[in-house]
Amino acid sequence: MSIAPLVEPGPPLDHRQVARYARHLLIPDVGEPGQRRLANARVAVLGAGGLGSPALLYLAAAGVGTIGVIDPDVVETSNLQRQVVHGVSDVGRLKVESAAATLAEVNPLVRVVQHPVRLEAANALEVLGDYDLVVDGTDNFATRYLVNDACVLLGIPCVWGSIFRFDGQTSVFWGGHGPCYRCLFPEAPPAGSVPSCAEGGVLGVLCAAIGAAQATEAIKLITGIGNPLLGRLLVHDALRATWRELKIHRDPGCAVCGDSPTITRRTGLADYDTFCGLPQARQSAEDDVPTVTARELAGLLEARERGENQVVLVDVREPGERAIVSIPGSVAVPRGRFDTGDAFSDIPFDRPVVLHCRSGARSATALRLLRAAGHPDVRHLEGGVLAWVEHVDPGLPTY
Repeated sequence: MSIAPLVEPGPPLDHRQVARYARHLLIPDVGEPGQRRLANARVAVLGAGGLGSPALLYLAAAGVGTIGVIDPDVVETSNLQRQVVHGVSDVGRLKVESAAATLAEVNPLVRVVQHPVRLEAANALEVLGDYDLVVDGTDNFATRYLVNDACVLLGIPCVWGSIFRFDGQTSVFWGGHGPCYRCLFPEAPPAGSVPSCAEGGVLGVLCAAIGAAQATEAIKLITGIGNPLLGRLLVHDALRATWRELKIHRDPGCAVCGDSPTITRRTGLADYDTFCGLPQARQSAEDDVPTVTARELAGLLEARERGENQVVLVDVREPGERAIVSIPGSVAVPRGRFDTGDAFSDIPFDRPVVLHCRSGARSATALRLLRAAGHPDVRHLEGGVLAWVEHVDPGLPTY
């Protein structure tokens, strides 16, 4: 399904633009009008990470006039395996600053707007409202639903991508022109049930394949060429070197783009942490999850060494994660074994237990399951291994 160009042509190209974009100008479907549309376009890229890096590089190289980079994080060493917009000298630097510096080298004719903020319901409409479309390279469900809903309310397309290990997906969601992200995924998966790339890993070059596909879709939408991935989900298996296409249909009962939406400009955007079941968003007493801080856990482990307690520290992460960094004295009981109940035979019920994972989401879910099985004294490490490295043993690696 072809659509009209999203952006009107900007002013005539000057001699610098003609020289730089000559290969685009030779393509009949793009030509000068298409290049002027690109120069007049405003694209927000959410996340200067694995997917955002190739998308940013190619959108800048293509001559998109204004590129917004939205990311509150700083560059870490573990990012460099896949986030090619950053380099070694950028470690510790804000990702938006690093990305802006790189894009200036790629194409100084492009204007880069830095947004070093976490996108939230309170600011999403204001931040994204300045752009013609959004390229979503985020890696958490709460932000994906937030971006989708904001784009539907703003009437702009969202070019979505997702990666995990060797598999990637991408599509274009645009309310009024096709289905949205909620039509494909009406309900968020249970918190902690789907590992992130930080927990399960990702093949670095997969980011290039999916991020470049996202940039391609953005360029097609801006210039009105080809058939965008509206109502189509493109699925890539890097190991098998296959691409499959799945049809997606609009859901008339969708909460944001359906016939009787419950998320509107009047109601405002939702509480996405609660919708996605994130532990910190749970409010009721029965859902309270008892925690220990990293420093409190360090004290418990020191007391255990002196024979003052019998606390058991349980690591619910996967073996590959433990190989990178572990808290000394922990025992491994992977999170998946809690769902089947197999984990309970490995955990003593007559001793206090502290669970931990990378950041706290999986250990909180495991805690609820262990408590439901009857364990009388179980807590989990607030902030997980990341908090341990930050507050107790900063010499350990992180990921």
